[in-house]
Amino acid sequence: MRIALIGYGKMGHAIEALAAERGHEVTVKIDKGDPWPAKIDANVAIEFTTPATAVENMLHCFEVGVPVICGTTGWYGDYEKVVAECRAHGGSLFTATNFSIGMNIMFELNRRLAELMHGRDDYKVSIRETHHIHKLDAPSGTAITLKEQIVENGKREEENVQITSYREGEVPGTHTVIYDSEIDTITLTHEAHSRKGLAMGAVLAAEFLSKADAGIYTMKDILGK
Repeated sequence: MRIALIGYGKMGHAIEALAAERGHEVTVKIDKGDPWPAKIDANVAIEFTTPATAVENMLHCFEVGVPVICGTTGWYGDYEKVVAECRAHGGSLFTATNFSIGMNIMFELNRRLAELMHGRDDYKVSIRETHHIHKLDAPSGTAITLKEQIVENGKREEENVQITSYREGEVPGTHTVIYDSEIDTITLTHEAHSRKGLAMGAVLAAEFLSKADAGIYTMKDILGK
């Protein structure tokens, strides 16, 4: 498989290394300020940039007919616009607020825990997330997904699910859901040890998307959920 990397920072380097281990080739690298080549010689593009540039990058991929995996967060206010453009071009888009397989397992646990805690108003729920100082969006897309699951499945009011964000050093990403009562506390935590989990999920998504029909996909499509 030939991969175009849009964004060649630490995540781009991690994806490149893992892709090579799995027998794939990175044929295009586009970093901040680089001009787009006239042709993108790739089966798929993997986009990890910034909230300010992600939408434009995805739209360009649709225009040149390259399926795109987007790992950037902070742009989801434009999600419907991007999906509409993807469909208008007959393209393919794969999005996730977190590509880590472990984190997506936590999403399933969080959803089920929220269902179990429905109606238990003696437990106050909150979310705490910590990332490296280079992360531009706060709260993280992952934390927002966790909150949305709690609101939907636990029937909680949005204003009653608070997210606290920390930006420290080079922390890859830690997310904790906390249910706290006078009697006890229940916590659910995912702690990334490196960017390798995100890179693996992105490469798995690329392998999936390179063989899939045109359409809109998420991690549920490769996890079978």
